[in-house]
Amino acid sequence: MRIGFAGGIVAVLVLLLIIVGYGSLFTVYQTKQALVVRLGNPVRVVSDPGLHVKSPLIDSVIYIDKRILDLESPPQEVIASDQKRLVVDAFARYRIEDPLRFYQTVSTIEGARSRLSTLLVSALRRVLGEATFIQVVRDERPQLTARMREQLHREAVQFGIQVVDVRIRRADLPEQNSQAIYQRMQTERQRIAAEARAQGSQRSQEIRARADRDVTVLVAEAQSKSEQTRGDGDAKRNQIFAEAYGKDAGFFSFYRSMQAYETGLRSNDTRMLLRPDSDFFRYFVDPSGKPREEGNRNSSANTNGAPSPNTNASNNTNTK
Repeated sequence: MRIGFAGGIVAVLVLLLIIVGYGSLFTVYQTKQALVVRLGNPVRVVSDPGLHVKSPLIDSVIYIDKRILDLESPPQEVIASDQKRLVVDAFARYRIEDPLRFYQTVSTIEGARSRLSTLLVSALRRVLGEATFIQVVRDERPQLTARMREQLHREAVQFGIQVVDVRIRRADLPEQNSQAIYQRMQTERQRIAAEARAQGSQRSQEIRARADRDVTVLVAEAQSKSEQTRGDGDAKRNQIFAEAYGKDAGFFSFYRSMQAYETGLRSNDTRMLLRPDSDFFRYFVDPSGKPREEGNRNSSANTNGAPSPNTNASNNTNTK
């Protein structure tokens, strides 16, 4: 009985030693830092990773993340110095530098995010309210974000927090303003396009008018030159005809009569109302082209033997 009772006491003592030993040890990982609290009061901060010792039963360990944490801020509407409204979406990155002060001021990560969100919005409005729309959107965004980080870090130090970075993810006009600006830009582009089309149409009309004028001038000059050339050719032809007539009047007369026959006697049902003994057909009567005598012509015409007045006239002419 005494051995069994003693063995039970030893077992209980061993169990208590195990519980006390387990309660006096704690592990700190590389991504954490520990704050040892004794009866509600912070005692020490453990930043080195590994196995550490604390007082059992009276000490508790609070683990605090020592990595860089993100802080997301909802989009905020900010009025710039030139009275233009902006919708700004910003975020920040921070690290818990002093776990003791962090625990004494905000206690938890959720509490820190709540306080930092308010400070971020305040720094955002303060810095961007002193800048213009163009500076925020294009010219000085890195300088403005640096000023926001400095102000946020200066206010976050009291919570044991170090602000690593602040960035503006998006800075744009409100939706209604954007639509109005887009419509104005579209109208402006349409106006520029219409002006370009009008200038192109005017330019094309000028080119077309100049081309028409040049064509008219060229045609007139060509017609004038052609008329002049034709006149020179006619003059040359008349000169050649005159020279040919001077050299051989009979051949010239024959040649002109052949041209007249060719022109007048076409194969397309040509009809001519002329006397058979007309001078036009003299080469049909006599190949030499000599005209018939007036007396023979009159005698052949007056077959009844009556004297003709033309015969008298010719006789009178011959007598003269």
